[in-house]
Amino acid sequence: MPLIKVQSSVATPDKTQVENLLSSLSTKLAKHLGKPESYVMTAFEADVPMTFGGTTDPVCFVEIKSIGTMQPEQTKAMSADFCEQIESELGVAKNRIYLEFADAERHLWGWNGGTF
Repeated sequence: MPLIKVQSSVATPDKTQVENLLSSLSTKLAKHLGKPESYVMTAFEADVPMTFGGTTDPVCFVEIKSIGTMQPEQTKAMSADFCEQIESELGVAKNRIYLEFADAERHLWGWNGGTF
């Protein structure tokens, strides 16, 4: 059930760029967490009114959720990897990206009419 959701103030990229970004994030998240990609969900929202440090310069907020416990070495590696990709593909400086990592308990995440 891993999820990675990117919200950004940048203008909406073209459909192919968004699809490539989501596909790449999906593959990377599965690899970082050691989970099947068949359970990974990705989402991207552009043109979100946002500020960071009191300015409206390009900014991103990234949510990463997974059942289980993400270890410090995993979150550090994901932060480096995803910030690099977002800076490269969306033009948002790494120092204007916040990432939130959240562990979910199985009974608090539903899927297919039940919970994990």
